[in-house]
Amino acid sequence: MDSFRRCMRVGGLALFPSDTVYGLATEPDSEEGVHRLNALKGRNPDRPAAVMFFSLDLALATLRELGPRTRAALERLLPGPYTLLVPNPARRYPLACGGEPERLGLRVPALEGALAPLAAASEPVLQSSANRSGAADARRLADVDWAIRRGVDLQIDGGELPGTASTVVDLTQYELGAGYRILRQGAASVAAVEARLLA
Repeated sequence: MDSFRRCMRVGGLALFPSDTVYGLATEPDSEEGVHRLNALKGRNPDRPAAVMFFSLDLALATLRELGPRTRAALERLLPGPYTLLVPNPARRYPLACGGEPERLGLRVPALEGALAPLAAASEPVLQSSANRSGAADARRLADVDWAIRRGVDLQIDGGELPGTASTVVDLTQYELGAGYRILRQGAASVAAVEARLLA
């Protein structure tokens, strides 16, 4: 996936497959890239996005300020079809945080089969689903709105994906013993989250 890495390094915008649905990705600190992503989606720039790492080890090494209980939760849930909201006391990746700089959305997809080459991506990306704001998620590259496809610098066809967005789990108070909240049930069920966190 050299083309994907090169696209990210220059602040480009890529349309790519994940373990759930097709997404848009750009370099997390590229104001131009994030502006283009939001404009293509018709998305409010104040809404937070997620930062996707292609390796759990890299995510844990980068977010070294996370407490031991939160880190253990990440190790139980990731990689997989989850977006985890975690504390962000270091205020990393501000362009992904919208109006909540001390909270970060985190993704580490399960990269198997046709998606395995993405594991070579050594840097995180800011990502959002590849659909107009409020529209259905894309299971196939052909399902992505043509205006979005025309507006990106790179398209990667990963074939047909599961088509259900990630499950969003709020872990921002988990370190303090306050448990977790499921903000959106998606590809992973409530029972799956509970089973992994209580394992």
